[in-house]
Amino acid sequence: MSSVSSALLLLKTVGLSKRYPGVLALDAMDFELRAGEVHVLFGENGAGKSTLISLLAGANTPSAGEIRMHGERVRFSNVHDARRHGISAVFQEFSLIPTLSVAQNLSLGEEPCKGGLLDRAAVRERARAMLADLGFEIDGGAPVSGLTRAQQQMVEIAKGLRGDVSVLILDEPTASLTDTETQRLFELVARLKARGVGIVYISHRMQEIAQIADRITVLRDGRKVTTVEARATSADRLIELMSGRAIEQIYPRIAHNPGEVVLQVEGLSSPSGVRQASLAVRRGEVVGLAGLVGCGKSELFRAIYGLDPVSEGQVLFKGQPRTGARVRQLLDEGLFYLPPDRKGEGLVLGFSSRANITLPLVGGPLRGHGGWLRKRLGRRLSTAAAERVELAPRNLDRPVALLSGGNQQKVLFGKGMTRDAALYVFDEPTVGVDIGTRSALYQLIQKLCEGGAAVVVISSDLPEVLHLSHRVYVMCRGQIAGELQGDAINETRVLNLFFGSSERKQ
Repeated sequence: MSSVSSALLLLKTVGLSKRYPGVLALDAMDFELRAGEVHVLFGENGAGKSTLISLLAGANTPSAGEIRMHGERVRFSNVHDARRHGISAVFQEFSLIPTLSVAQNLSLGEEPCKGGLLDRAAVRERARAMLADLGFEIDGGAPVSGLTRAQQQMVEIAKGLRGDVSVLILDEPTASLTDTETQRLFELVARLKARGVGIVYISHRMQEIAQIADRITVLRDGRKVTTVEARATSADRLIELMSGRAIEQIYPRIAHNPGEVVLQVEGLSSPSGVRQASLAVRRGEVVGLAGLVGCGKSELFRAIYGLDPVSEGQVLFKGQPRTGARVRQLLDEGLFYLPPDRKGEGLVLGFSSRANITLPLVGGPLRGHGGWLRKRLGRRLSTAAAERVELAPRNLDRPVALLSGGNQQKVLFGKGMTRDAALYVFDEPTVGVDIGTRSALYQLIQKLCEGGAAVVVISSDLPEVLHLSHRVYVMCRGQIAGELQGDAINETRVLNLFFGSSERKQ
């Protein structure tokens, strides 16, 4: 029996349900969390994950069923009530106050006083100690409004760990983090597990789940499908349980007709941790880039695309040297890069879908005589792009912030559909989207590749890499550990390379 399976039962729900007018969002949910385990909730958008954690955290009250802590039935009237019982949640939508400092946010509602006055020195010292304990290098005196989204995520996690927490809920906590920051979060999770904290963890990222999960509960349509031991299941099986479809129905078979080399990278190194990386990408093929969190896969293409500096090596795009080239130059020459954080880097949430889709064209094809924008052309190109990505609803003048995560991702894809690029680089292309949207985006990748473009898929979702790619480069500790192609692309070989087993082209 494993240490987790024999550990103290912290939390249990019995027949937990939540009904909204006309919708049964959660239906008779039975769930258990033990001390020192990471229990992942896995399912499509709308499966009931967010509803369940909102009930556990006291943000909503159940319509039926019960929650038990340490065997005793509990009722939460609000989030503060749940916190008093040791349950703390870090939701996707942050609760920080931008105008206050990091330290002030970390003491909000629990401000230390001295002589009836706020003890500012104690506020600063508490924040310093909390951030140091978590390994977060953030200035406690900095205003939250000046932090990156990743830094705000770290502050939110620190805030969630105030006091005596026995159950921590993390809702897509790595969505805004870099690989390095994600690895730091996982180290924190390991320390919390060692202290006996039970962690409820929501994620769509297969590699992430494989790395930290002890048990996984799969939800579909508001119901529990099953709970499995993480070590006894596979990514493909989880996808089938989540979607109710065979894996072959999700991933298209993409024809492989490799043509000329579009991108050639030789011995590339960068201050962000990439070391002597070399690769080639041809027209008519999908090249996957895989690796564990912190391996440098995103950093490699950020350096290629001019977002991060290059310290050594050479980049050739369409046969021309482009090491250290500006983003605008590469975009105009036909290299489109889709970033992994659609809210932080990819989209302007206050803008309409149409404005977001045409942003890459401003300063280029949309600039007319006298510097005026060619609005009619912009409308035509954005409408055509929306049709290519099957964006719904088709009202392109609505703010992107009002769209679902899946449609926001389609808008992000649409930015690359306004011109014919030679190379499309999709970094985490389906993070946070449901199976229906995934399937549509995979079909779009198929059309781009079979239409003669080169495609790179950088993904933490191992099945995505395995099923879409004609060739796969695997990174480990900033270096290319190996290259696989054809029948050699399988889970065992990729996982071996994840951990540094060198394997040249197979």
